[in-house]
Formats: sequence, structure tokens, C-alpha cells
Amino acid sequence: MSHAFLPADEQLAILLRGAAHVEKVDEFRQKLERSRTSGKPLRVKYGIDPTGFDVHLGHTVPLRKLRQFQELGHKAVLIIGTATAQVGDPSGRDSSRMGLTTEQIAKNAENYLIQIAKVVDVTVAEVRPNGDWFGKWGFSDMLKLLAKTTVQQILAREDFSNRFHSVPSVPIVLHECLYPLMQGWDSVEIQADVELGGTEQLFNLMVGRDLQRDAGQPPQICLTLPILRGTDGVKKMGKSIGNYIGVGEAAKEQFGKTMSIPDPLLREWFELLTDRPTADIDALLAGHLGDAKKALAAEIVTFYHGASVAEAMRAEWAKQFAQKGDPDQIDEVKIASSEFADGTIPAMKLIVAAGLCKSNGEARQKLKEGAFNYGPDRTQPADEKAVVPIENGTVIRLGRKILRVRIDGNNK
Repeated sequence: MSHAFLPADEQLAILLRGAAHVEKVDEFRQKLERSRTSGKPLRVKYGIDPTGFDVHLGHTVPLRKLRQFQELGHKAVLIIGTATAQVGDPSGRDSSRMGLTTEQIAKNAENYLIQIAKVVDVTVAEVRPNGDWFGKWGFSDMLKLLAKTTVQQILAREDFSNRFHSVPSVPIVLHECLYPLMQGWDSVEIQADVELGGTEQLFNLMVGRDLQRDAGQPPQICLTLPILRGTDGVKKMGKSIGNYIGVGEAAKEQFGKTMSIPDPLLREWFELLTDRPTADIDALLAGHLGDAKKALAAEIVTFYHGASVAEAMRAEWAKQFAQKGDPDQIDEVKIASSEFADGTIPAMKLIVAAGLCKSNGEARQKLKEGAFNYGPDRTQPADEKAVVPIENGTVIRLGRKILRVRIDGNNK
């Protein structure tokens, strides 16, 4: 049964938005045209190793591109790297990483589709664990695969080259050299027309093209996406440095964190995390950037929580910040009555006891910055040595964090 695809150039315009590199554009256009003429969807591959991460917005960049292919009528093929996870992907790394055990892989793989399903329609995707084929291989099969590349080719990749020439030398463990070949062979097994990945994956994707040619298949298109910068506007989004937004986070957190990003990130996030047309993005960024940021935050919340929740977040943000009001729902924190003297407590001690800062040093800095206030008049302590009068129900604020104090042991 044929599918009514959009014209190739229209599809190309959609699919190339936000792309970092395409190998090769002319071939891509031809594949799209043949697909449209024949009514046969392209097979679009995206591989992910079950290494145990929680999905954040950085991970969704290639997943959103895969979703675009689905919406255009093509077939998403998800490779769950149950075999490659045992090797460990060296891409973008400056040291070796030992692969996971089969037990860890099986446990991690269980919740992967649940997370991926927040972005991709897994009900119509083809899901293939690569252990299905590599698990049947013998030693001779692996030797044949290893014979399809050279040490020189492997060392040509940037991360290996950097490690090989570093002083003192950083070891390159032999099993790491298997990874690009295994990922490339996945493309042969599933006869991929297109493979998606981050910019650090280009070498692996190109190996897939070579192996497909060797197997007598048309080489896949390699489409790489930029690495999303995190909320700090500088480093790659990641949980380890705390500059991430998780797809499973509460709407309030997603909205608030998006509102905190630096202005120069706006175009990048709009292009990689939303489906807004370029003309709309240009118009938003030509206006007030605060309004553009609210539109971006609302769009992200809408995608993961729905339009009504996003609208509620916008209203709450306006009340809290534009109108200087507090949200209707404020989390409470209990502080023991023994921490108070005559109904007062040192500001620095209060901030740490409430969990707004982890240390006195951090609290002292926030007080110097004027980031802390309390009560209906948003009173700021005069200095770091100030004491704060607190009653049951007093609201305290530090940046976007707002808490209502309950004095434990006080029944007033």
C-alpha cells in the first residue's frame, strides 16, 4: 500500500533543520524521491545503548529528529544495544570505559522504551536488540568483521588519535576498536537508509556506509545532530554537572529551568527542541527575549505535560515574577523550634536549615548577592549576620526556590 509522502524537497527542508552534518545531501534527496515514487518508507536507524541514564532534553535531540521521520511517514528502527553496551562506545571519550555486564544491560533495557516513548511513537517503531544477531556469532564471524577495517583507519578517528598521541599516553583498549564495526554492522542487518546520531558519532555512522557497500547494499545517509548545550549555556547538557532538564521532571521545574537559560541559547533550543517554523522563531527572537523564553518554556512543558499544564505554568510564572506574587501551592519545610531564640533565627542558619543552600559559605554568598528574602514584604536581611523573625507559615525565598516555614514543636 502506497503512502502519500510530501515532495522530497519539502521533506528535506524539515529534516535538515538543526542538522550538523549530512553525508550526503544529494543522495538523501534521491532516497526521499525514490521513497515518494515507490510509496516505500525509508528505514531510519537510531541506536541507543542501555547504559542506565535518565533521558534529558539533550538526549531528545536525535529522538525528536526520529519522530519527524515518523511524522513524514518513514519507519523508525530503534537499535537497543544489548551487545554493543558490553563493549562501551568510545565516541567523545578521552579514556576507556568498560562495558556493562549482561545483568546490568537487561535491567537498564527494561525502562528504556518507557522513556523513549515520551518522544518517539514506539508502538509503530521497529525495535531490534543487536544481541539478536551478535549473540549468534562465533569467533570466525568476528574475525571476518575485524578484517573489514585497518588499525590506521581506527586511529584516524579524533578521540582515538588524541588518546594515542597524548603524553603520557592514555590507553586505547582493543575491545573499544570493535565498537564502530559493531554499530556499522547493525546498519547492514537492518538495511538502514538513514542513521541518526550526535556529532561525535559521525565516524561510527560512516563505518556503516562502508560496511553496507561491502555487503552490496546502498549506503545509508549519515545525519548528525548538534550536542545540546545545557542550562548554563556553555557545557554539554548532563546530569553530572547539573545543567540538565529531565523529560520526566515536573512541569514547574521544566518551566523554571528553561526560564533561567542565557539568551544566546534561545535559537539553538527552539531549533533542536521544538517544531516551530524558522519564520516564527525569527519573529520571536526579534521581539522581547523574555517573551520568547516564556514561549519556549511553554512549548517544552506542553510536549511532556500537555497544553493546559503549560498554560497554568505561564500564569503561575506571571503571578510569581511579573506580579511579584507567590504561587498558590508552596512546599513546606519543618525547622525545629530549638533552632530559634525568641522567635528569631540567624539568616544564614535559616537558609541552610531549610535546605535552600548546602553550606554556610554558599548561604553567605547568596545573602551578599541579595538573593534571599522573607515575608509578605519580601524583606532582605541587612547583611550576613542579620537575624530573621519567623512565625509559623512565614514564606522564605531564594531565587526560584520558595518555601513556607513550619516550626516543629510550636503549636501556634
